[in-house]
Amino acid sequence: MIELLRSIHRRAGGATTFRALGATTGWVAALMLGLLVALGTAFTAAPAAAQGASQRGTRVGDYIVAVVNSELVTANEVEQRLARAREQIQRNGGREPAADVLRKRVLDALIDERVQVTHARDSGTKVDEVELDRAVNSVAAANRITLAELRRRLASEGIDFVRFRNNLRDQILVERVREREVQGRIRITDADVDKYLEQQRSAAAASTELNLAQIMVTVPEGATEAVIAERRARIDAALAKVRAGADFAAVAREVSEDGNRAKGGEIGLRPASRLPDLFTDAVRNLKVGEVTPVPVRSGAGFHLIKVLDRRDGAAIRITQTHARHILLRASAQVSAEDASRRLEGLKRQIDSGQRRFEDVAREVSEDASAAAGGDLGWQSPGGFVPEFEEAMNRLGPGAVSPPVVSRFGVHLIQVIERREVELSEKEVREQARAALREQKFEAAYLDWVKDLRARAYIEMREAPQ
Repeated sequence: MIELLRSIHRRAGGATTFRALGATTGWVAALMLGLLVALGTAFTAAPAAAQGASQRGTRVGDYIVAVVNSELVTANEVEQRLARAREQIQRNGGREPAADVLRKRVLDALIDERVQVTHARDSGTKVDEVELDRAVNSVAAANRITLAELRRRLASEGIDFVRFRNNLRDQILVERVREREVQGRIRITDADVDKYLEQQRSAAAASTELNLAQIMVTVPEGATEAVIAERRARIDAALAKVRAGADFAAVAREVSEDGNRAKGGEIGLRPASRLPDLFTDAVRNLKVGEVTPVPVRSGAGFHLIKVLDRRDGAAIRITQTHARHILLRASAQVSAEDASRRLEGLKRQIDSGQRRFEDVAREVSEDASAAAGGDLGWQSPGGFVPEFEEAMNRLGPGAVSPPVVSRFGVHLIQVIERREVELSEKEVREQARAALREQKFEAAYLDWVKDLRARAYIEMREAPQ
């Protein structure tokens, strides 16, 4: 009934999230870029930062574009990110903006990343070693290599493994702090909830279906007062019979003058929007089985109306789904396409019976639900982001979806079972509140980043002559 758009991340109780570095063209280049994006090593001053950049293998001709708090943005990094942005635009069939506009967008995004990562480090939030080990194992799995091979490749390129782990720690910290602080900026009042629910109920009213029956006594056009009085007496007599316990349908067959007389006056189930407003207004507060307490006057005559059935668009009974999922995070280093290909292979193993869904989830899923085999529990409609829920709703119990891309990464989804439940008023209000929070999340996030930038030390540098 209520469109609740709670994120999977928040639904999982603050799931730890991270991005894994994927196997792209030029494995080492992608890995180095990942280290630059999240910057696993902190530098305390611009000269020290420059020295650190040199130690990380800054290529000849590279230079510092910006210093953000204790972090750097380099020209090579900007060029690499630009190349990926152009590839993405071409892949999606989009129109590439002017070169200077695209470069500014890329540079702003890199600065935003640096601002967030330094803020997250200073926030006091911690990431335990178990979570970090899981992130490292995911990187190895995403690149289809063992952990030992990952260590060897890093060492062969002069990349310290401790620094590599710190890089992943930063990414976990950023997502965790971002979720907590952005949510803390959103305020939803009881008045907001009331207004939202009223809007939802108004929208649902149009989808309400009613099955009405009527007893109709016509009044000719231009009838005299005497004729009108005689017709009113006739409908009043019919109402008296119904009140005395007579069957409404029997009275309709005896008295009514409309085309549904033979059916006991039954009009039939139809949307409220296809019924006269006069009728829907008259029965708005009636329960099924009740009759209008007084005759209703229309241009055609007098009517007694009985509610035979009401199927409310705002029904309090809903279908809940019990599902589980496997999540692989997409990032600058692991594209959605890479994650999808990996999940397609896992789906084939699950569909063939080689592996169980829940076992694969425990092994590879990058969500807090992994330990429970990806189990997300029972959820009401709107409990997940739309792209996830739409795919889930197309599945029958036991079925596994193809890879589904959402704002959090790429998923395999399996529906375990479904059930019909009745929502309490408290649950309805909780869902409304969550829906409102989701609506306000993006604006709150943008404001948060803007505030972080305003407080950050940002020094832009010119290209060396």
